[in-house]
Amino acid sequence: MRRLNLGYFIKEGFSSIFSHGLMSFAAVCMIVACLIIMGSFSLLAVNVDEMLSQLEEENEFLAFIDEDYTDDQIRALMEQVRQIDNVDPDTVTFVSREQAKRDYLRGHESEGLYVNMPDEVLRDRLSIHVLDLERFSETVEAVKALPGVANHRAASEVAEGFVAVRNAVTALAYVLIGILAAVSLFIISNTTRLAAFSRREEIAIMKMCGATDGFVRWPFIVEGLILGIMGALVAFFLQWAVYAGVCKALVGGGAVSFFALMDFKAMWKGVLGVFLTSGSIIGALGSGFAIRKFLQV
Repeated sequence: MRRLNLGYFIKEGFSSIFSHGLMSFAAVCMIVACLIIMGSFSLLAVNVDEMLSQLEEENEFLAFIDEDYTDDQIRALMEQVRQIDNVDPDTVTFVSREQAKRDYLRGHESEGLYVNMPDEVLRDRLSIHVLDLERFSETVEAVKALPGVANHRAASEVAEGFVAVRNAVTALAYVLIGILAAVSLFIISNTTRLAAFSRREEIAIMKMCGATDGFVRWPFIVEGLILGIMGALVAFFLQWAVYAGVCKALVGGGAVSFFALMDFKAMWKGVLGVFLTSGSIIGALGSGFAIRKFLQV
């Protein structure tokens, strides 16, 4: 594409935007609305996934050891547990019944009833962390099946609940992205179609004078590209403001201890890149689809 043609395409693209100001404004607003909705659900999915990753790092379950097991048998059992797929071998630790009692009493200092609790009430146990929370129940069952594991304590329902929420949010985000992208394409196509309709005679004359389809099409594609970029930039700053408002509301409402959102400053480059890419593709494709009919001269 020669520099002269590029300058002509950009000039014509901007000229068409301002000559159909109301429709262009409507197209930008629609892109902004769609990108903010898509961005909000995508950011929610990212935060849920990050929260799940943190739970995977912290989540553990306990395997209680048979009371008749000797120290050598316990060490052998620990090695067997470390060999199980999805178990983090570096985190498999032995907790004696005495240590378990001390840990328990630290959370019940004000309850004198438990101070004289005999050590025999508790059992030796292994503390085990998983690598993939989605396979939590499967891993618990594998450990439970080992000889020497008398019982276990695991919050499988909680782990499965978080995985289900993550999968649901991610699926919903993908569905909304697809629907809203289609709506944006429709709006951009109609805006470009209106511009092409008002210039249909000019397009016909250009075609009869030997203009190629590309020469006629590019100004409209540039127009859609500009609209998409404008919408993406506006949506990005509005998304930042909305995200900051939600974070502030969570902190003020005391929910931050349960669900701490990631800092937007750590994600802004990725968000801006996705918005610009999405806006540009939606704008360019919408314009490209709209102009095809008017090239058939």
